[in-house]
Amino acid sequence: MKTLYDVQQLLKKFGIYVHLGKRLWDIELMALELDRLYQEKVIDQANFITCKLVLTREHNYEEKQAGNY
Repeated sequence: MKTLYDVQQLLKKFGIYVHLGKRLWDIELMALELDRLYQEKVIDQANFITCKLVLTREHNYEEKQAGNY
């Protein structure tokens, strides 16, 4: 799991499709859905941590692009 696309594909395996129209919002909702899957013990800790790191990196990148430091 290295990219946002990889995280999207993981979520799709569980029937979770995220598209809110703004990439930053999509990333935030994916993080919430990922938290829910982990709390319900649907995904393991290794996948959870890797996905959260990818989402954090992408979120930081989007904030820099938007000028929202």
